[in-house]
Amino acid sequence: MTVALERPAIAATKPVRRRRFSLGAVTPYLQSAPLALILGAFLLLPIIMIVVVSFWDYDFAAMYPDFLTTNYSDVLGSWVTWKTYLNTIKFAAIVWVLTLFIGFWVAYFLAFHIRTTAMQMVLFLVCTVPFLTSNIIRMISWIPVLGRNGLINSTLVHMGLVPKPIEWLLYSEFAVVLAMVHLYTLFMVTPIFNTLMRIDRSLVEAARDAGASGWQVLWNVILPLAKPGMAIGTIFVVTLVMADFSTVQVMSGGQSASVALMMKNQMSLLQYPAAAANAVVLLVLVLLMVAGILRIVDIRREL
Repeated sequence: MTVALERPAIAATKPVRRRRFSLGAVTPYLQSAPLALILGAFLLLPIIMIVVVSFWDYDFAAMYPDFLTTNYSDVLGSWVTWKTYLNTIKFAAIVWVLTLFIGFWVAYFLAFHIRTTAMQMVLFLVCTVPFLTSNIIRMISWIPVLGRNGLINSTLVHMGLVPKPIEWLLYSEFAVVLAMVHLYTLFMVTPIFNTLMRIDRSLVEAARDAGASGWQVLWNVILPLAKPGMAIGTIFVVTLVMADFSTVQVMSGGQSASVALMMKNQMSLLQYPAAAANAVVLLVLVLLMVAGILRIVDIRREL
């Protein structure tokens, strides 16, 4: 009986813990709220709408809210569509290899062979001069150079190196790749240059003091440390090439196809659900590529 009376007395003496509201606990959420709203309104919401529309039905005049998988079966069940996707991946792979090769050597020259920071910035700004004009203007500027009566063909014929103009310089896959490399190389130069500028020069000097040759320093020291920048540049170039339709349409003369060009043609025919289904498949494909790159290279130290 005594024990039963003592227990309530002990429980009554225990302090009651009250949770106090702390402004510091919610400050990070308040600071990130504007960015979350912007991303939600202009990125997440449009993607959700595209996914929803991809299941709708349509005809030559209108779209009808529904839940059909016909659009996806048409995308995944057509050999023409698969061939178009493979052609797009081919363009992305070729442009990636060329931009990576050119971009690395340009960034390497700026970072290690230009001694003064001022001259590095000047030369880097020179590389950005073409961006003062639009992509369309820079792309079509190749037409008078590569055309049948263009600068290159006229020079080759005049010098007697070829008997007649070369036909495949323009309106071909070669012209598409050349224009894309011209348009997107800077997206590879910038992150690689940023990464190379962060490399501690004492590591390079230590490798040289240990007897490493220039190529050994490049292969064993600089290239491993440049991987994050190369990965970021790869993401930029691959996503831009996969979404480019104007370059393929103009520079190939309608002789090549890409997924983005196919979606553009579908939208011009008011086939929005079919274009949305292709957009979802293309988005998944690009995200898988980006995920594979992130699994290979850790780019968090560059962000």
